[in-house]
Amino acid sequence: MKIEDLLNLTSGNIVSKPTVSAINSVTVYPSKVEEGDLFISNSKEDIATALANGAYAIIFSDPAIKVKDKEVAWIEVQDIQKAAFKLIRYVLISREANFYLFTEHELSFLKMIVTQKSNLDILPDDWRKMFEKILNSKAKMFIGTDTELMKMIKPDVAILNKEASCEIISDTLFKTTFKINNYIYQEKEITPFHVDFLQRVVEFCDIHHLPYDLDRVKYTKHFVPVFIDSTLSVMNPSKSDKVAIFTDNLQDVYKAREYVRYNGAWVKTIVLTPPKTKVDGVDRP
Repeated sequence: MKIEDLLNLTSGNIVSKPTVSAINSVTVYPSKVEEGDLFISNSKEDIATALANGAYAIIFSDPAIKVKDKEVAWIEVQDIQKAAFKLIRYVLISREANFYLFTEHELSFLKMIVTQKSNLDILPDDWRKMFEKILNSKAKMFIGTDTELMKMIKPDVAILNKEASCEIISDTLFKTTFKINNYIYQEKEITPFHVDFLQRVVEFCDIHHLPYDLDRVKYTKHFVPVFIDSTLSVMNPSKSDKVAIFTDNLQDVYKAREYVRYNGAWVKTIVLTPPKTKVDGVDRP
């Protein structure tokens, strides 16, 4: 890519008088820089490493960065993250790639049930890792959970069908019998308020012809029940009436308490949270 095209794409200003006119590739990691590459960073140490490795151009936004080698193209931008994603959008013009914004719950079920993932990539939430993954991937489908980053790539990024709803045949807080695509799955290890997430993912898989196996359904990291006795020793579910539920989000806490309120009013619940975590309806979480 020509330096003048870089300037146009990133709305950057060149602050040196380079002898180079084009770059070969781009990276945000100094260890990956090869001769002729563009490096994007605000780290003085990383920039020094990139220059030592043969970088032809540097994109930065920190005014404290000093030009060290005037033969290199030093391009100052307002925001290096935004500049990097402008480059990604340009690269994607020549690719037939689709992007989808999932919730954390939806992504957990996708990872769980899909049996063949060769043509899709799960994007990390760190912008640098996301940048590198998209840049170096040949996948046709990208799935991420960070709304801000995904919309920087594609402002109208697609989401799953929030109207998708699964038919529940019977349920307890810890097991659900449900019907999907005319098949009944009996007493699966899934809480009933997670079944609609599963249905959305199944619908997505059907639309995009992704193979999946619903026999893989089990508890996700978002809701893990562990049956215990009075000494907190782990017990078989059939031999205990005490259970500790581990969640990584407040929404599932609210859903579980609501379920108990309507289906087991006699059950005593205790909510334990990290310091300063406020739980609605609990005075001393």
